[in-house]
Amino acid sequence: MDIRCRKAKCRFNDRFTCRAKQIVVGREVVCSTFERAEDKQVQDVTKSLFEKPPCFAPQRDSKALSIKCRANCLFNHNGTCASNGITLNSIEEKPFCVSYLKK
Repeated sequence: MDIRCRKAKCRFNDRFTCRAKQIVVGREVVCSTFERAEDKQVQDVTKSLFEKPPCFAPQRDSKALSIKCRANCLFNHNGTCASNGITLNSIEEKPFCVSYLKK
């Protein structure tokens, strides 16, 4: 499973890859394991997006972490995410799961 996080100010975000021990997507489709890290250096990919690719951390195997889901989502199978990938947004204040598809 491809796990990508665009919440650059999250404590667990390592170059767009989540390093948390578990991800929990709540009923409101928000990652409840998100922890803000104000002192974190953020890679600004918008300045050089067309000149050089962003630096991504190696993909993490989904077996290395627990991915729980409480949302009314097509990929929610008995509280576990069964999607091919999970991505959290960067635009809103809250870390919404953009892989969400309403059941």
